[in-house]
Amino acid sequence: MGIHNLAKLIADFAPSAMKEQEMKSYFGRKIAIDASMCIYQFLIAVRSDGAQLANEDGEVTSHLVGLFYRTIRMIDNGIKPAYVFDGKPPDLKSGELVKRKERRQEAEKELEKAKEAGDTENVQKFERRLVRATPQHNEDCKKLLKLMGIPYVEAPGEAEAQCVALVNGDKVYGVGTEDMDALTFGTKVMLRHLTASEAKKLPVQEYSFNKVLEGLNLSHEEFIDLCILMGCDYCGTIRGIGPKRAIELIQKYKNIEAVLENIDQKKYPPPEGWLFKQARELFKHPDVTPAEDIELKWIDPDEEGVVDFMCKRFGFNEERIRNGCQKLKKGRKGATQGRLDSFFTVVANKSSNKRKAEEMNGKKSKKAKGSFKKRK
Repeated sequence: MGIHNLAKLIADFAPSAMKEQEMKSYFGRKIAIDASMCIYQFLIAVRSDGAQLANEDGEVTSHLVGLFYRTIRMIDNGIKPAYVFDGKPPDLKSGELVKRKERRQEAEKELEKAKEAGDTENVQKFERRLVRATPQHNEDCKKLLKLMGIPYVEAPGEAEAQCVALVNGDKVYGVGTEDMDALTFGTKVMLRHLTASEAKKLPVQEYSFNKVLEGLNLSHEEFIDLCILMGCDYCGTIRGIGPKRAIELIQKYKNIEAVLENIDQKKYPPPEGWLFKQARELFKHPDVTPAEDIELKWIDPDEEGVVDFMCKRFGFNEERIRNGCQKLKKGRKGATQGRLDSFFTVVANKSSNKRKAEEMNGKKSKKAKGSFKKRK
């Protein structure tokens, strides 16, 4: 779920923190991708006639189609993706998981009603709400990635937090995810829409963490408290306080403790036994594998292995899969070329800067003389 309305808040209060880019702008970049989020997206979006793709045995294959072709698209643009899978959810997330279960149960009831009424539109709507990635979907994707020569990491906890550890440990450039809480965990760079369908023609949205903090006039600790006030996966929120009020309170009082001391708690009641301190600690010190203990290696794909897995096991068209493998190999060769900015550091030329300063001073002097003559 991420952080409620954070993207809109940043757009309103720190618009310079986000810029839109073409995918090819990330040529030569290594990107850590939230695999669980991607698989969920593929299960929802990759469909035929409103239904998930499946083979002759009725096994769902939408996740494999999405992973195969979206990964090839990134490789074709010179990106080196590394997928990160969720581990055990933190105990604090149990409340959110219970809510999700309740929403699924409600969706099941609505689905039955829609089927009885013959309402095709609502049938598809509630079927999508019931979609969830299973352990088997994850295992299928891990096997495919291994055959494609794409590295993946199994996080001990939240995938987003592990992605951020890879970014801040200089293993990758940024995090590819749709969940805004990657920023709460403190990633330097976050990329949205990286795995979106090419047909949607969505630009990649790049968020700079430093510019977010600068635009909101907050420290990282204050930003975490803002995100908790806005609504996260780990605890409840203060009833009646929306995003705009939340940022005003944090900018003024700096932390949730001070906010609680200065608001009317009868008008704005906090949750009973509110676990905001535990949520804050989780964002500051999540359960991750240290970046230095992780090695990311991109290798040539095992074409015959991919064909055997995708075609013989799941019934995909062999010609299309082999064509995909060829694109993957071609893209891999292109991606071995590094970015220029990874070899060079831009250093200011002092003599050039001095000359520019002298030129500017000269222009100012001329302007001053000219204006003096006019006044005269």
